[in-house]
Amino acid sequence: MSTATASPILNIKPLGHRWETLDPFLFCVYHDDAYPEANADMGPKASLAGRDMGQDFSRKDGWSMYHGETVPGFPGHPHRGFETVTIVRKGLIDHSDSLGATARFGRGDVQWLTAGKGIVHSEMFPLLDTGKPNPMELFQIWLNLPAASKMAPPHFKMFWSEDIPDTVAKDEQGRATHISVVAGKLQANGSAAPITPLTPPPDSWASREQADLAIWTLRMEPGARWTLPAASQGTNRVLYFFKGASVSVAGQAIKANGAIELRADAAVELVNGDSVSEFLVLQGKPIGEPVVQYGPFVMNSQAEIMQTMQDYQRTQFGGWPWPDHAPTHGRDPARFAKHPGGHVERPQGEATGKEALSG
Repeated sequence: MSTATASPILNIKPLGHRWETLDPFLFCVYHDDAYPEANADMGPKASLAGRDMGQDFSRKDGWSMYHGETVPGFPGHPHRGFETVTIVRKGLIDHSDSLGATARFGRGDVQWLTAGKGIVHSEMFPLLDTGKPNPMELFQIWLNLPAASKMAPPHFKMFWSEDIPDTVAKDEQGRATHISVVAGKLQANGSAAPITPLTPPPDSWASREQADLAIWTLRMEPGARWTLPAASQGTNRVLYFFKGASVSVAGQAIKANGAIELRADAAVELVNGDSVSEFLVLQGKPIGEPVVQYGPFVMNSQAEIMQTMQDYQRTQFGGWPWPDHAPTHGRDPARFAKHPGGHVERPQGEATGKEALSG
């Protein structure tokens, strides 16, 4: 079959707990938890019996405690050598780290954290509503760093939902596809100028123009048509179909959620089925370097992993300045970020969270 007529679909894999990714990404995790009403301690107002506390990934009753004992989430843990991009679609996350920074973000916000030479952080999911359920939905994407940036200073940026560019593309029948542009310029159908995303951290692979890196989320109305524009040759691209009943991708019917690897240099028409469908697009030029991973450490050689473990034992990547390993930031729902050095930022129009800022 000639290149001109070959299908742009290269592979389709089922979605597991950790979604498989291609270089420069390491993996992606999707959390979708139907947490119940909150108790007085910002945990679930429900029995925790039958859960492996501290290691609960059971999805019993539609939710998990993860490594949290009282509040769900991930108490303090180290990282080195890569980045986390956390897209929070529902709920709130309380961030604390070994540099003394804190943040409360969610409801469409994104935190982009360059671990670089080393950081310890916690990500807790405080439940604030005592009168109704507290749904939590998020992606956490692990993005590799090239060798030249693995020992960069740790750094995080907040992309507040109010600032993240998005667009609505309507097909000839008026059916809408909503696109949120977290990273990577998007040349939307019929648009003269591309949609330009917010600026990623300075040491990120995404900060390099030639990396052709993109992170987009798509939401298609029933029956909607939209064409995923072509990227450059040599770019890796995966379309994650994670919600919905069916979709046609380049004329091929897909009737189960999955990770669809695509040839990036081809435009691909998506035709949605009879219910709302949602997708995540991850694409980028491969870094093309050796990857040696040991849990939360991602380096280029076994010797660097050994050095990382010694460094962490010696320095704890700056230590842990908080009174416990699962800090939360009070009951005020206001979103904020308090950076190392004390600078505080908030989304436009967000009221001051007095409880949060005292943490």
